[in-house]
Amino acid sequence: MLLKAALVVDPVMVSTSGDTLSGPSTLATYRDELFPMADIVTPNVKEASKLLGDVSLQTISDMRSAAESIYKLGPKHVLVKGGDMPDSTDAIDVFFDGKEFIELRGLRIKTRNTHGTGCTLASCIAAELAKGATMLHAVEVAKKFVESALYHSKDLVIGNGPQGPFDHLFSLKSPLHKMGSLHKFNPDDLFLYAVTDSGMNKKWGRSIKDAVKAAIEGGATIVQLREKDTETREFLEAAKACVEICRSSGVPLLINDRIDVALACNADGVHVGQSDMPAWEVRELLGPGKIIGVSCKTPAQAEQAWKDGADYIGSGGVFPTTTKANNPTLGFEGLRVVCSASKLPVVAIGGINTGNAGSVMELGLPNLKGVAVVSALFDRECVATETRSLRSILMNACSRS
Repeated sequence: MLLKAALVVDPVMVSTSGDTLSGPSTLATYRDELFPMADIVTPNVKEASKLLGDVSLQTISDMRSAAESIYKLGPKHVLVKGGDMPDSTDAIDVFFDGKEFIELRGLRIKTRNTHGTGCTLASCIAAELAKGATMLHAVEVAKKFVESALYHSKDLVIGNGPQGPFDHLFSLKSPLHKMGSLHKFNPDDLFLYAVTDSGMNKKWGRSIKDAVKAAIEGGATIVQLREKDTETREFLEAAKACVEICRSSGVPLLINDRIDVALACNADGVHVGQSDMPAWEVRELLGPGKIIGVSCKTPAQAEQAWKDGADYIGSGGVFPTTTKANNPTLGFEGLRVVCSASKLPVVAIGGINTGNAGSVMELGLPNLKGVAVVSALFDRECVATETRSLRSILMNACSRS
């Protein structure tokens, strides 16, 4: 199959360190000759400023205006990179296709090893386009690759200059599911799925961050923040801290329902219920690299989750639970029906604890990868101890089934 050639133009004019790399004649060539031919141009904020006559770019709104102005010079798409923006806690880029602005948020990695980030990003976009990706998808994959490479080489010491190179070959040394925020969903991560609860945290006088840290210490393989009663600002700050903890341990972090919080803290994904936004809309907002889970009670709901592009489903409640009001119980037979019909990995949810988790896993149901637990972990004095105990029970059950 012949693919249409794509032209990615990275206007190398001002480096991340602030050095000027090209003069006025080059700038004119970019604007008059290359941009009208380009499928996408990828200036950083300093380069965008130069292209537009040294305009001041200090805010996201400024970046949007710059992207729109550069678009008028002829390219089909514009990506204004905000990694050098002052006073920004995230690395925010603005993508513009002539109709819609999309803010792409990533972690701001504290490191001196940033030499070559722009060239790498443009090259990665070109590579993804050559594989047939859409422009937005190519940009998202490229941004995640650069972020992950920065993350994995942040502590390298090479040379004595103000900048060092980052590690392009990090993926050869790190499992795919531990590449910073470039998370590849692994169904085995559902094995011991820890779901936090704001009421239980307050009851035991622990912070969300401490609860997550303890669960990971005990062996949780995935964490979901379900903080219904926490004020948004407080929740967001806690979520950002939890993202750091989970990334450093290679454990995915999902946010329950709150897609806005997931986007703002760059979580690995979200989990939604049947009354929340459908998975396909969540995917539109989060992009292709994030994990999406959906709560399902019936084969029809499981089928819809698969059609909508979810990565897994949570099925239950298997047992009666106190954490969610008016939640019908499926029992083993209901869980069996959903698991047999599902085309997606399944995690069992609802009323699961150390006394019954083993019996759930011993069912040996198709697609059942693990159990999700709330009270049995977080409504206890020592979260790490309870998590460690439950993990042992699940492993023993799996060895018997």
